[in-house]
Parts: sequence; structure tokens; C-alpha cells
Amino acid sequence: MSVRDTEHVAIPLVCEGCAARHDGICSALTPVELLALASHTRHTRHDAGEALALESSEITGYANVTGGVVKLSRVLQDGRQQLVGLQFAPDLMGRLYGRENLLTAEAASDVELCRIPKAIFEALVASSSALKLRLLNQSLQDLDEARDWMVTLGRKTASEKVASVLLLIAQRSARGNKRVTFELPLGRADMADFLGLTIETVSRQISKLRHEGIVVVTNHRHIEVPDIEALRRRAG
Repeated sequence: MSVRDTEHVAIPLVCEGCAARHDGICSALTPVELLALASHTRHTRHDAGEALALESSEITGYANVTGGVVKLSRVLQDGRQQLVGLQFAPDLMGRLYGRENLLTAEAASDVELCRIPKAIFEALVASSSALKLRLLNQSLQDLDEARDWMVTLGRKTASEKVASVLLLIAQRSARGNKRVTFELPLGRADMADFLGLTIETVSRQISKLRHEGIVVVTNHRHIEVPDIEALRRRAG
């Protein structure tokens, strides 16, 4: 299960190349804490479209997103659904200390999760100052991103909105590269829902970005961004 001895504690093999270990919450853990946590986790794979958590259902655990994209939505009493966010590796899925899920989580693409039992993770948070700080920083980042998205929805043009959602996905896929390639995890209907636009408007604006050379689109979902800074400028 392990390949390396760090501080005289073997790091679990599955953690070695995991994004959460290097950039997510597990980066705040000592080798001893990581080993203890890994003994309680389980790794699951989910197909695109599969429900991962349902709104109002009991929270029994949390999960690190280790691959793919998760979409978060809320359903109104009359059945209308609003897409409210996306999660990528190495985001933590789940409302810490909550009793029930406030949102529905669904696999937007094929997704891989590292699932952690609720009691185990909350006990680890209580005992680790470094993990508390890491979670606080993540919460503040989420708040900043939510405020930025309010500006996107309230003030940006349709063209800037579509460029903004492509930029959001590109930035989480870039990993330091100037030229970014990714599979678009959202269909036109989901993008329209996310941005408060019509499907036709989304399609028209993507075509416009393609004609301007800001993005290259093949097979409908495969997106290449030759210059992410050009896309950033287009997003306003």
C-alpha cells in the first residue's frame, strides 16, 4: 500500500499522485494523519450524469474530488432546477458539520472521489490546526469566487458570461500551461442554466469565440484555448 518512508511513516500509494494530497485539504496533513485517514477512505468512480448527493439527504460523509467535474444544483419547490456551481479536483465535496445536503451534486463528467466518513473527518478537523486553517482558506476562496460570479451574472454581457465559464473550467484545467485543452463538462443547456441565458445564445457566443480564434472547438465538447490570457480579456 505504500512506496515511500516519510518521517518514518509510509505514505499510502494511492495518495502519492493525488491532487488533494498536493493542492487540496490533505496537503495540510502530516504523514501520520494521512495514513490514519487513508485507512478509513474508499475510492469510487462515477459515470457522467450519476447523482452523487441529493438535496435534503442526510450527510454521512465527505469526499475529495480526485478526477472529473461535479456540478452542484438546487431544486425549487415547483421542480425548477438551478445550476449553482462546479467542483474540480482537489475540491472537498460536502458541507462541513452539516446535517443534510443543501445542494444536489451530480457527475458532470466521469468522476473519481475519495470518500471519507463524516465522523472520521470531523474528528480529524477538530484535532488539526493546520487542517482548520486550510479549510478556512478554502472557504474564503469559495466566498471570493461566489462574489465574482455575482458580478458575472449581474453585469457582464452574454459574450463575457460564456467566456467566463470557459475561463473558469480552463483555469482549473491549466496546471500552469499557457495552452489549455479540456473536455467541456457541461452541455449547452447546463451552460445556459448556469449563466441565465438561452441555449441559442450560448451556442451563438461559443461560435463567435471560435470564429475569433479565442477557442478551438472539435467534436462539440473538446475545447482548446490557444492563449488563456486572450480568453481572460474576452471574459471582461
